[in-house]
Formats: sequence, structure tokens, C-alpha cells
Amino acid sequence: MSFKDKVVYQIYPKSFQDSDGDGWGDIRGVIQRLDYLHELGINYIWFNPMTVSPQRDNGYDVQDYRTFDPRYGTMEDFEELSREAAKRGIGLMFDMVFNHTSTEHEWFQKALAGDEKYKKYYILRKGKGPGVPPNNWQSKFGGSAWEYVEAWDAWYLHLYDVTQADLDWTNPEVRRECADIVNYWRSHGVHGFRFDVINLISKRSFEDDPNNYDGRQFYTDGPMEHVYLKELNQASFGQDEDHLTVGEMSSTTLENCVQYAGEDSNELDMVFSFHHLKVDYKNQMKWELQDADFMAMKKLFTKWQIGMQEAHAWNALFWNCHDQPRSVSRFGNDDRYRRESAKMLATALHMMRGIPYVYMGEEIGMPNAYFTDISQYRDVESTNIYKILLDEGKSKEEVLHILQERSRDNARTPMQWTSGKNAGFTQGTPWITMASRYEEVNVEKERAAKDSIFAHYQKLIEMRKTMPLVQDGLYVPVLEEHESVFAYKRVLGDEELLVLNNFYETPADVTIDAKGYTVLLSNYADTAVQDAMTLRPYESVVLYRRNA
Repeated sequence: MSFKDKVVYQIYPKSFQDSDGDGWGDIRGVIQRLDYLHELGINYIWFNPMTVSPQRDNGYDVQDYRTFDPRYGTMEDFEELSREAAKRGIGLMFDMVFNHTSTEHEWFQKALAGDEKYKKYYILRKGKGPGVPPNNWQSKFGGSAWEYVEAWDAWYLHLYDVTQADLDWTNPEVRRECADIVNYWRSHGVHGFRFDVINLISKRSFEDDPNNYDGRQFYTDGPMEHVYLKELNQASFGQDEDHLTVGEMSSTTLENCVQYAGEDSNELDMVFSFHHLKVDYKNQMKWELQDADFMAMKKLFTKWQIGMQEAHAWNALFWNCHDQPRSVSRFGNDDRYRRESAKMLATALHMMRGIPYVYMGEEIGMPNAYFTDISQYRDVESTNIYKILLDEGKSKEEVLHILQERSRDNARTPMQWTSGKNAGFTQGTPWITMASRYEEVNVEKERAAKDSIFAHYQKLIEMRKTMPLVQDGLYVPVLEEHESVFAYKRVLGDEELLVLNNFYETPADVTIDAKGYTVLLSNYADTAVQDAMTLRPYESVVLYRRNA
């Protein structure tokens, strides 16, 4: 299957649409909104995990890989969703969390009960001494990455929450189990798979980290990664001509990703990389704020676009997901220039080489939640870091401001459908507080606006579906030294696009060779093409010409 004309829409299921009034989004709620997604024009829906989970990490702590959490619905509900989505030409993509399981998973519980087979499913090590973990690695959610189990007189590794025990992929039984899970969902009509932090499954060694103490150099892009992914491909989704796969790659390298997503690598179709979403991390630290380093962002986009292009590998393009703050608040202006900056960010992304991912609410310019009290947060990472930063001496106000900018809950508040009660998400009490501006920013109001963000996304998606130039054209950077404009060309045969994006509210002057160009798309109604152009606040324009 060729996937170059596809666009994926990500749904965070517990926050999309509640159909039964329990405050929790569900499968039947998604069915109710399929016409909306069909109107937008997307090809695939990626769902965050919906199977049984204690919800310590919102479903990424999997207790059962094959059974839907009743709060989401039943297999019968899902089969109806699958049929109705197929009628509208929409495929389904499921999240596969294979680096770790919940400690409530049957495998871990059997290991706790002394079953030697299942103890070998997890990474267990002896400590350095009484009460001293095997090494100094830190969990990505704070604290040691190891937890002691007295019954084993050993520690288990958890790179994430203490209830998320890492699986041992050196065990062939674990690899077979994971392939069987993919095949189970294939048998139920799922052809798309997103693999969570999949580049962490091969641990390099377990020595102390001499540098920054998080240990990532010892477990990221490990020596067996490509072997494991090829094996998983051959044993499961690779048997399906219609598969669509993407790997979430944590702290990865371009050198590895050209193999993960190479045209002939037989591993994955595409990869998520996150380097461009760390340009506002001061000293590369998530919880330290700074303005985005725009020039660094441009260089990263170009490095990955050209590097993957030259290797015939494929990027997943995204600004937003369930783990990132809202892009219009982060890189745009979610107040005075919300529509202009939301459209600019969309254009900058969708016209690049790769497959765009739209996160629910992005297409209406949903901003950050801007919660004002820690009691409003549900994300374990956010509540943990709140305590850690307070202990480090930061004030409550300072920590809350950091969370307003960085918390994953910014993306997890319910979808805003209407100006009515709970934004039309639920008739009950939402599982998390509604974002403050839903009466102003919602689907109902956005679709009615004459300059809607929704309509702009429709145009971008249609261009990818219908224009080989957008699907296959080469990426060529231009205006690389411009300090406020991100610009590039797409070139295929005698056709080319020139994409100009002003990332600031300050007008930006650009000089181009305007001969033969026409305006294909703009976020301003009266953009004029000329050699010397002044791009207005957050102005974004796609120019087209056919060269003689």
C-alpha cells in the first residue's frame, strides 16, 4: 500500500466524545463523530490505548493487551466502529505498548507469585548492596528507574512509572507474545499500528551513567533494535499488504531512523522523532522554560527532511500529540493571532515531505488548558514533577506556570465541540477539568467562521491527497538564514511549490524570484506575489509554478 497520500488523525479516546454520561470518552462517542472526521478528510484514526489498564499513565500501563476497558466499550462496539469507519474510507491505527507492561498485568502478577517463566519476561537485577539499586538510572517520571521486590531479592527496571515494568526483549517468548498481540488485532480489522517508545526495547548495558544519570545512552537505539523490528515485521504486520506502521522514537538519531523507516528496511513505515519539540527546553531540560530557538528548529527540520529523503526513508510530521503542549500556544499566538498562527503552523508542517498527523482539536486551534491549581492535573508526570520542583525550592506560582507551558494535560482536556455544557463532550462530570476557553474555541464556532482553521486543514489534506508534488516532491530549503521565516520548496519534475511561513507577529521581509508563481493557499485573503514581499504576522503562503 502506498501511504504517501495519507493523513492520520489522533484521538485520545477518554477525551474525545462521551456517549453515556460517565465523563469518560468512549468508542460509541467516536462513532457519533465519524462524519465530522470524514468531512475533515483524514484517512486513518490513531487511538491511544483503550485496553484494560489501572490508568496510572492513561492506558500506557497496559494490564491486558486484548480486552477493551469497559469504560471505552465492548468488542461489539469496536466492530461497529470498524464497519462505520470503513464505509467512510477511514482505517484504524492502534497503539502497541511493548517496552513495558503494568505491574497489574497477568505476566507480572505470575512473576510475583514465583513463576520462573514470567520472571524472565522482565528485567530483574540484583542491587549493589542492601537498599541500593543496580545502577543510578533515573525514571523519566522522576526518581530511581528501579524498584525492589523483597520476594525476589531483586530490582525490576521501570524507565517510566514504578507501575510500568520494562519487558526483557532478549527473551524470545516476549517477542513472540508481542507479535501475537499485533496479529490478534489484525484479525479484528486493525491495519495500522503505532509502537510506543519502541527504540528503547534493546538495552545496551546496565552500568552507571557517568554523565547525567538518566541512563538513556545505555537503553536508546540499542544494538538489537533493528533485528527485533525486522523480526516483529515478518511475524506480524509485514504479512499484511495494507499495513501502516509508525514508531515513536525517544531521543533517537537520524542514522538509526533511516534504518527504522527505510523504504527497503522491512522494519517500520515511518517514525516520530521529537528533536524539533525540544527547541524551547532550556539546557535541553523539559521543565526549564525558554523561548523557542527558531533557528535551531529550522535546522532540525531541514536536517531530518533531507537526511530521510536521501535515504528513501519516511518521517511522521507532527506538532501535537497527547504528550505535547498545544502548538498554537507554544509556537504561535493563541490570543490575538490564534487563527493566523494555527494555520501557519499547519501549512509549515503539511507541505513537508512525510505523513502529517493531526491531533484532536488542532484543526480548530485549541490552546493549552492553563490550569491554575495542581488539583486540576491528572497526569502522573505532572503531579510528580510538581512535588520535585517544589522540593528544589521553586515557588508554587512558578511551578504552576511551568506546568501551564509544559504539562501533557494541556493536550488531554476534552475535545471542544460546542459552547454548551462541558463543550458537548459529556453530560456528566469530565474525568479532567475542561480547558478554560471552550466557550470561545469549539468546533461549532470554528466551522461557522468565514476564515476557519478547520477549512484550512481541509484544503491542506486535499492537497496531499491529490497532488503528487506534495506526496513525492523533493524538499529543498530556502532562506535558510532568515531569522523569522521558515521557507522551503517542494520539487517534482517541472513543478514546484514555494512555502513561506512567518513564525512571528512582527512583519518579515523576504525576497524571492516571483516569476510564474501563483498563490495556491494562504492564511490571508489578499496575499500578492512579488519579488519583495512583506509577510504579515504569522502569514503563511504556498506558491505554485510550472517551470518551462
